[in-house]
Amino acid sequence: MEMLHEPEFWVAVGFVLVIALLVWKGVPGMVAKMLDQRAAVIAAELDEARRLRTEAAALLADYQKRAAGAEAEARSIVAAATAEAEQFQKDSRIALEAQIARRAAAAQDKIAQAEATALNEIRALAADSAVSAAQKLIAARLDDTRASSLIADSIKGVGEKLN
Repeated sequence: MEMLHEPEFWVAVGFVLVIALLVWKGVPGMVAKMLDQRAAVIAAELDEARRLRTEAAALLADYQKRAAGAEAEARSIVAAATAEAEQFQKDSRIALEAQIARRAAAAQDKIAQAEATALNEIRALAADSAVSAAQKLIAARLDDTRASSLIADSIKGVGEKLN
């Protein structure tokens, strides 16, 4: 009976009574029920998180596919623009060379015309100078008797040349 005088004994008895009272009132069932409810809420949140993660992964894959498609389209647009620019450059160069050739040909034609005109003017001047010199020479060497003789010979020769 000495045990009845020990404080640890009474603490143990109080502890057992509290546990018995809690069991009698159904506290462990309530705690288990609350824990089950909390576990169900956590499980629902985990399921929602998995669903959201799956949706996010699908969206990410879709965006990556779109980004790859957009990148490929951008590359094709750049390639087409580059090819078009190169073709434009070639066409422009060909057109410029053709224009330069036409202008060079036109300049050559103008130079040839100017040369022909200059040669004609020089020939005309030379012919005029020759005629003038011949007139002066003939006038200096020709006297009246000789002129009459030349005219008579020319008249005789006209009849022969016409037949």
